[in-house]
Order: sequence, then structure tokens, then C-alpha cells
Amino acid sequence: MNAAPYRADLVGSFLRPAPLADARRRFADGGIGADELRAVEDAAIADLVARQAASGLRLATDGEFGRSWWHFDFFGSLEGVDIVELDHGIQFQGVQTRPRGVHISGPIGFGADNPFLAQFVRIRDLAAAAGLAAKFTIPAPTVLDFRLEQGHIDPVAYPGGRDAIVDDLVQAYRDAVSALYALGARYLQFDDTAWAYLCSAEELEKARARGIDTDGIAERYADLINRILADQPEDLTVTTHVCRGNFRSTWVSSGGYEPIAEQLLAGTDYDGYFLEYDSERAGGFEPLRFLPAGPKRVVLGLITTKSGAFEDPAVIRGRIADAARFAPLEQLALSPQCGFASTEEGNLLSEEEQWAKVRAVVDIAAEVWG
Repeated sequence: MNAAPYRADLVGSFLRPAPLADARRRFADGGIGADELRAVEDAAIADLVARQAASGLRLATDGEFGRSWWHFDFFGSLEGVDIVELDHGIQFQGVQTRPRGVHISGPIGFGADNPFLAQFVRIRDLAAAAGLAAKFTIPAPTVLDFRLEQGHIDPVAYPGGRDAIVDDLVQAYRDAVSALYALGARYLQFDDTAWAYLCSAEELEKARARGIDTDGIAERYADLINRILADQPEDLTVTTHVCRGNFRSTWVSSGGYEPIAEQLLAGTDYDGYFLEYDSERAGGFEPLRFLPAGPKRVVLGLITTKSGAFEDPAVIRGRIADAARFAPLEQLALSPQCGFASTEEGNLLSEEEQWAKVRAVVDIAAEVWG
């Protein structure tokens, strides 16, 4: 495949190297300024791009090195959206995240000075210098809706409540995609936990407790995404990663893709779908039968990022063959199951194990697809 998503691809985030983690701590404590932190980030991302190139990848991400969270940093950069402290975090298996949430304080918008534009320019230039395609990730708008708790929409800004924010949220994302495209972005990814949570009866019950009407929610989310992607340029690839939760090697959601597969694979206008398939929690490959014939691709997340255990390449090749019983092999690709550090804390494996898994993705993809 000469176009994204590639046969060997990545979800996006990488473990933060020690100098970067230290610099972020010192910045938070007031020990260094923003310029000093930016210099450390620049050096770390430059090294990361070089390592991605040396691993044989055709793309490069910035590892989300300029972020603390995979989602809150972007949401907090939007006009009218504040990141606030709650009395609880997101409950993973045996651990909670830091207690943060979103609050809608005014009209939602994507400003011309949004800091994520500068983050993209940085990876754009570094990737181009290495001869790689720049891949840039942002959280999906469905995540903001799904995680939005009751009482966190200012009634002055949106008297109509949750339903009233949709049009502005769509426009903010259309503006973000347009601005990134104007700067040269040709490969974007919307990271999304909401679709995975729709596969879990437990998470759906929690959503209802947050005031979300879950009847017809997959159809509403597909419409939201399709409104954002309408009229996208032909040379822009937009994919999604359906995440089951990724915080310090723990997870949130269980359940196969069957409840949402047709709506997601055939009903949304994404160009590709990164689906986690590293454990029995994901169910079987049967839902891939809903992938329409044509240019759309499913990227199989068969290499876990939650541990350093090295997968047997023969087993992975066998699982790809199993998946190809339900979707054409030419419409499949391979990646790690998730990022290696969806938050700056990172998963519980070493950098050496991380890079061994990246190389395994490249090697296995070459063996399967040539």
C-alpha cells in the first residue's frame, strides 16, 4: 500500500524518554520556562522520527510528546472548552486516572492560533526531512460527548444542553481539519474510545448515568463524524483508532465489535479503522464482514502495547489469515494495538520492548504483504 494507512502502521503515542519526562516535571514545578521545555520536546521528537525511520516505517508521529493526555490537551485547546478537576477520574481496571473532565463554558470553536497547529508543523517538517509521511492524531469529537458529565455545560452558552453543542462541535472539527490540511496535513487520525464503549453493557449503563441517551447513539455518532468529513479533499486520509482504554497498561471496555461494526465500518466515512485485537476482550474477526469492498482499510491491532511480552510472528501471521476470512487481505494492515503512552505516565514496558514491537510490525507486514 502506497497510501495511508500503511501495511505497517502506528496508532501514535510513544513512551516519553527520561529527559522529556524530567523536563515536563520541572516545567510543571516552575523550574524551567516554556521555551526550555519546547527545546527538549524538539530534540526528543527529532530522535523519535529518526528511530521510526530506522525501524522501516513509512510514516512518523510526534509520539504525542507535546501532550500530557491523548484527549484533554486538545479539548482544552478549543474555544469554549475548559479542563476542570472532578471528584473522580476515569475508572480503569484497578486504577483511576487523574480527576479531570471537560466543561463547556462558551461557544465551542477552533481558533486560528490553536497550539495544535504548531505541533503539526513540527512533525510535518521533521517527517519530511526523514522522507516519511507525517501522521497527526487528535481525539474524536464523540469522546467529548461521551465523557461529558451532567452539569458541565454552561446553560447561558447552550440553553438546549447536550444536543445544542453538536453544530458548534462539528464546525470546530471542520475548521481544525481545514487548518491542518492547509498546513500540509494529509494523514489524520481521530482517536476514539466511545465506539468501543458502545460494545460494553457496563459502559453504556455508566453513560446513561451521565445523562446520555444511548438509544440510537451509534447512528448519531456516525452522523456527527460524517458531517465533519463531508467534502474532505481527495488527498486527505482520515482514520480512526477504536480504543478500549489505555492507561498504565490497564483497560476499560470489553466486548466484541458486533454491536457497532456495521454502523462504524460501513456507516462512517473514515478511510481506515485501527481496531484493537490483542486480547479475547475484542471478540472474533466476524464483524469485519461489514467492511465495504473498496479503498477502506482495517488496521489490525494484534501486537499489544500493554506489556513487553514479544508475540510469536507465526501466531500473528495466522491471526491475519483468520481475519482475511471476513475481509479481503488487500484491505487489511497491521499495527500495535494502541499507543504506548496514551498519557504521559506510559504503559508498563521498556523503550527497548517498545521498539522491538514496532520492528515486529514492520517485519510481519513485509512477510504477509511483500
